[in-house]
Amino acid sequence: MVKRWRQLAVWLHVLTSVGWMAQAMALCVLLATGLAAGPGTEQDAATSMALVLDGRLLAPMADASAFTGIMLAAATPWGFFRHWWVLIKFVITMVQLNVGIFLLSPALNHAAAAGPTPWQVAGGALMASAIAFQGWLSIAKPFGRVRPQQRTAPAVGPRWIFVATVLGGLADLVLAFVIGHPLPLLSLALIGAGLSRRRTRASLRPTAATPG
Repeated sequence: MVKRWRQLAVWLHVLTSVGWMAQAMALCVLLATGLAAGPGTEQDAATSMALVLDGRLLAPMADASAFTGIMLAAATPWGFFRHWWVLIKFVITMVQLNVGIFLLSPALNHAAAAGPTPWQVAGGALMASAIAFQGWLSIAKPFGRVRPQQRTAPAVGPRWIFVATVLGGLADLVLAFVIGHPLPLLSLALIGAGLSRRRTRASLRPTAATPG
């Protein structure tokens, strides 16, 4: 059952990551359409749809993708800082979330009134490209270990972590769709529990005896 729930957690991570990329591409197309149309009804419609898309789909998918990725790293031997491909994905995800929250989303509100800018179109394209690169990292797993000499790894987490990842991620997606914007309170609480569990497993890991 642990394996089955872990597979479901991976499935949800892949699904939300692809959804995040698809919505970023759609956002880029809508903003580009509004920019090309110029002031008028078509631009207003394009930017209004972009704003709704960001709140109801793109941002919730981004949160769910990040949440499931963090939980999988915390609950599996892959970890956060053991392999370069995981570390790079983690850094890119954190940068994207912060840029989206503090730059792109406020800019969309401005675009709804003043029209989109070329920088917003480029931002959507870069976001989709970064997620596509992360997908390649997940498949190719390049660059090896961060510390090649480190061989021991924590065991796979218990079933409840993967159950919580799947159900918590789906619950936050439904809530975001209902209220119109992400509110990942459950996801944040579960991340805290998952990271705490990982620290506990690391502290209980047996260490090799010191010679002499």
